[in-house]
Amino acid sequence: MSEYLIKNGWVIDPLNDIYGETMDIAVRDGKIVESVGSSAEVIDAGGNLTMPGGVDSHTHICGTKVNFGRYMSPEDMRAGRGRARRNMHPVSGYSVPTVYANTYRYSAMGYTTVLEGAMAPFEARHTHEEFAHTTLQDTMANTLFDGNWSAMEAIHDGDLKKTAAVVAWYLTAAKGFGLKLTNPGGTEAWGYGKDVNCIHDRVPYFDVSPAEIIDYMIRANEFLKLPHSVHLHCNNLGKPGNYKCTLETMNRTPDLNDKRQTLYLTHVQFHSYGGSSWHDFCSKSDDIAWMVNRKPQVAIDMGQVMFGRTTTMTADGPMEFNLFRLYNNKWSNHDVELETGSGVIPVLYSRKNLVNSIMWAIGLELALQVKDPWRCMLTTDNPNGAPFVKYPEIAALLMSKKYRDLEMETVHPDIYKRVLLQTLDRELDWNEIAIMTRAAQAKALGIVDLGKGHLGVGADADIAIYPLKPYEIDPSVEYEKVIAGLSCTEHTIKRGRPVSRKGACLVHGSNTTFWVKPGVPEEYDISRDPEFIKKFERYYTVRMSNYPVREEYLHRNYCIETKPDF
Repeated sequence: MSEYLIKNGWVIDPLNDIYGETMDIAVRDGKIVESVGSSAEVIDAGGNLTMPGGVDSHTHICGTKVNFGRYMSPEDMRAGRGRARRNMHPVSGYSVPTVYANTYRYSAMGYTTVLEGAMAPFEARHTHEEFAHTTLQDTMANTLFDGNWSAMEAIHDGDLKKTAAVVAWYLTAAKGFGLKLTNPGGTEAWGYGKDVNCIHDRVPYFDVSPAEIIDYMIRANEFLKLPHSVHLHCNNLGKPGNYKCTLETMNRTPDLNDKRQTLYLTHVQFHSYGGSSWHDFCSKSDDIAWMVNRKPQVAIDMGQVMFGRTTTMTADGPMEFNLFRLYNNKWSNHDVELETGSGVIPVLYSRKNLVNSIMWAIGLELALQVKDPWRCMLTTDNPNGAPFVKYPEIAALLMSKKYRDLEMETVHPDIYKRVLLQTLDRELDWNEIAIMTRAAQAKALGIVDLGKGHLGVGADADIAIYPLKPYEIDPSVEYEKVIAGLSCTEHTIKRGRPVSRKGACLVHGSNTTFWVKPGVPEEYDISRDPEFIKKFERYYTVRMSNYPVREEYLHRNYCIETKPDF
């Protein structure tokens, strides 16, 4: 039995309505408890900011596209190099670091749970292999269904239960956590050299629209009682004028779950663009935020762009090709059999580029205009908008208008005519930052009951102690202290064990992968369907018996079983 007592923490725990209370936290065998014995090891927080471990509800750190980004950009791998140290492997990479670099850097920032935002079921083994070495964070992976042939055929036939059965089988086979749609229908159309414009175009051959895919997948998701809502990358990413498509998509969203949102929209900065071309490109964040404010069944993450070099990677193949034509840089496209695709391209976001400057402003505008921080997550769509190590800078920008104004003086001078950022006086407080970086993300993912995102009795003892005394600093003025303090914890505690101190890893760690197994009656088991079997044997390059990721293949795992009412 291991016992710890975290003493004198200045605690923020939004899910338990604790804001700035100096208190002790008792830990026994990895869980938070009421009290511990006198022999418990004491960690003195010294009045420093103490919060639940950070939760990243949308990042890209593991899997085939991430790995391709690594060997596509050797110049990136020469950055961020670190020597081997006690309990730490050598690391390298900045925007697409090695697996160990990802886990060490997240832990140094106090993050203990991460969700890989897009995993092709066919390539799930690679993701789980890297999860096994992401040892300081518990992990999950959303599974891609945007171009799944069997799902689109069931949708075309108007068969909700068969759609749900397809989702259930692939989720279980891939050991996935949630349902991800990326440019629904668009990447399949890209296989025919086409794309879809907004949500009412028809997908070639399958004769379904993105709107139908989204509608059926939302209903299938709730039918299967999955913990997380549909995780949607809207159509028309990165195109001037795409805000209209985003608004229509949000406006169609039904209210089907009283515990969380029905639809989680990813990296909405990339979907909040006005104008008819790059010549009149402008922000439409006010329209998007207005819709979010009136639609409680919708939650978003920022997808904040920060200046500098990074690597974009997404299952939205046609978008990456369009980006390649803009940047004329290295580019890769990838097709994943009957399921999805992807693209990878390195980019540079420049302060002197007007479009990049507007993109930077839009993400901040969204977070400042969405009234409810529980429905706007602080993310960069790592690494698409920026590497996750930029999170402390983003928090400081949201907390300080002075910092935002100083940054605006360094970007393209024409930005003032096309954005609203300079008119927004709102400055977020510590509680709102805690919500946007852990509590809201845990709630949106549906993992609060699994002990994530809070410090209540029975929760996992995932705790971050930062070298900050919020009652002694003014974030609106001392933003540099905010950045420094959030960049590296004094202590990161994972499941009751200190794993990182002042940026140094203390243990090798041992994480858990969460995955979902919907209960499906035998008559709806799609793997017994003759047509599905025939299609699998004809078009896939592996046998169905070899396709599923075996449970033993996962390093450690926690299966969430649901009981749909078939």
